Amino acid sequence: MTDPRPIDLSNIHTMSVVIPVYQGEKSLQAVIEELIPYTRGAITKQGNSYVVKEILLVFDHGPDDSAGTIRRLAEKYDCVRPIWLSRNFGQHPATLAGMASSGGDWVVTMDEDGQHDPAAIAELLDVALQDQATLVYADPTNPAPHGPVRNAASRTAKYLAARIFSMQDASKFQSFRLLTGETARSVAAYAGSGVYLDVALGWIASRTSTCPVLLRQEKDRASGYNLRSLLSHFWRMVLSSGTKGLRLVSVIGLLFALAGIALAVYLLVSYALGQGASERGWTSTMIVLLLSTGGTLFSLGIIAEYIGVSVNMAMGKPAYLIVSDPRNGPLGRKELPPVLAPTGEKPR
Repeated sequence: MTDPRPIDLSNIHTMSVVIPVYQGEKSLQAVIEELIPYTRGAITKQGNSYVVKEILLVFDHGPDDSAGTIRRLAEKYDCVRPIWLSRNFGQHPATLAGMASSGGDWVVTMDEDGQHDPAAIAELLDVALQDQATLVYADPTNPAPHGPVRNAASRTAKYLAARIFSMQDASKFQSFRLLTGETARSVAAYAGSGVYLDVALGWIASRTSTCPVLLRQEKDRASGYNLRSLLSHFWRMVLSSGTKGLRLVSVIGLLFALAGIALAVYLLVSYALGQGASERGWTSTMIVLLLSTGGTLFSLGIIAEYIGVSVNMAMGKPAYLIVSDPRNGPLGRKELPPVLAPTGEKPR
């Protein structure tokens, strides 16, 4: 049903929708047809006007005829823009390619399988403006339609990332997200090839929020993920945490070095009191082994710190990021002026 309220053309938020396409032959057309009504403009529950300015379909060389589907949709709809990658790079690099090619005030990223409802974009926008957040993740109110094993693996991976590698926002990570265009294009410009997208976004997002969203069942297509790809996904997230994994090596090395020194002192005292091992040379051998092992691990920890600096540079983690005045951007449009009717009538 069309919203009867007039759309505020003077203060409208423009959206670029980025969809990485791997297996979209059967599902993509339905997703695009759901998005098309929003290319004519819409109004959120809180009265914010927005329009889907462009739909960027990033072809990631999947096994089906997604390329043909993308071509047909681009011919049918002017707002559909194909982005052709040279080979399969994966979901996150494909998403970054779409972000780099976007031009809207906001960028929405969503999947090709139909589980993300385009109507929820309005809710994401309301949360962003209400919380003044540059990044909003969809927070599923129901289990993801992937089966209990994959859902459990996803929850476990996010828990480990948050607890062990101090990525506190890991529990929020979702492929359905809304972020300012400025943030999206900046991340796409500097992020390294191996970086986990959501980790890179966390480097510069001034404030991150979540919005409750109901996930739908995937349309007629099989999941593009298997156990190997999911493990690879998790491992890239761990490596993208920066120096935290390397710092863990440094801490372990220090603990082993301290334990080795303490045990060496204990063996020396025991030997001096005549309570050492009966085997000749055992005490001295253990002391040398413990001290050398502890020293080696501690040295590796120091080396790891130096490597960590190079890792941050290789991943493209910025020392700073210059942005425009937030009041002049999409977050500054929370206070709406008088509504303009589409016919150009004077403000009420």
